[in-house]
Amino acid sequence: MGTTRRRFLSLASAAIAAPAFVSRARADVWPKDRIIRAIVPFNAGSSIDLVGRIVVDPLARRLGQTIIIENRGGAGGTIGAGQVAKAEPDGYTILINAAAHSNAPAAYPKLMYDAAEDFASVASIGNVPNVLLVPKASGITTVQDFVAKAKAKDGEMTFSSAGVGSATHWAVERFRISAGFKAMHIPFRGGLEALTEVMTGRVNFCCIGISSAMPFIKEGTLVPLVVTSATRSPSLPDIKTSLEMGYKDSDYNYWNGILVPVKTPRAIVERLAAETTAVLAMPDVQEKLAVQGVEPQPLTPTEMDAMVRREIALNLRLAKEAGLTFN
Repeated sequence: MGTTRRRFLSLASAAIAAPAFVSRARADVWPKDRIIRAIVPFNAGSSIDLVGRIVVDPLARRLGQTIIIENRGGAGGTIGAGQVAKAEPDGYTILINAAAHSNAPAAYPKLMYDAAEDFASVASIGNVPNVLLVPKASGITTVQDFVAKAKAKDGEMTFSSAGVGSATHWAVERFRISAGFKAMHIPFRGGLEALTEVMTGRVNFCCIGISSAMPFIKEGTLVPLVVTSATRSPSLPDIKTSLEMGYKDSDYNYWNGILVPVKTPRAIVERLAAETTAVLAMPDVQEKLAVQGVEPQPLTPTEMDAMVRREIALNLRLAKEAGLTFN
């Protein structure tokens, strides 16, 4: 049994045992014979929608209740998240979101909810490492040469993304702020378009999820320079992280996870966390998530809360220091 799977099982066991007797009684009657709504704040077919569906089906079987995914896309995920923030905190409305949740306060300063205070974290589904890419025709083979060229161009280099405020946008901003160069953002409607524009050389670079980039890396049309996750990716073990290369605060944790309204009874949070963690330990679920480029990130609800708060604070600080305006 691998270390990560042991961690999942350990967290599941601990979560089930944790609540006190009185709180456990409240969890024992949840879920009743009632549908659980899982709000995905992005359109059907999006990466977080696909990831959510992988987890929801076995989770529903473990809970013995139907879970229906409702896609409530718009405004960078803030519309759906706002609906969950205002929902009854009874365990029957959950949020399946990604790093857009911790991006939102920096990207949308006038949010109608507090991304840190209005939610309780349940479980981290995992994270998707992003990789910084340039076209092979550029002749650039190292991140040092790339940064030097970007600085020399003084804002003339362009980068593509899957949209303003998206993970592909924010990953570049985190890296370029740390590296100290300017670049022009060209947003597209999706990741494939963003990749195509770099591959053809019409755009200079991008930073996107490894699973999307791998086919082009393997065929040699795109060159990976660094991954912007905290640790190296098993998919590209020879490619160093941006942190390893000395770019402080350049890592971008593209996490995927489950949250609930903050006043949801703790016993329900712990029960849902335990069942979700048990699902994430299933080999078939891990295989399906791996296809989507999701790498395990087992965290307790408390650990995930801390992670989300750290990401929110870091994003706000970097956006302020760099004078970023996302919308």
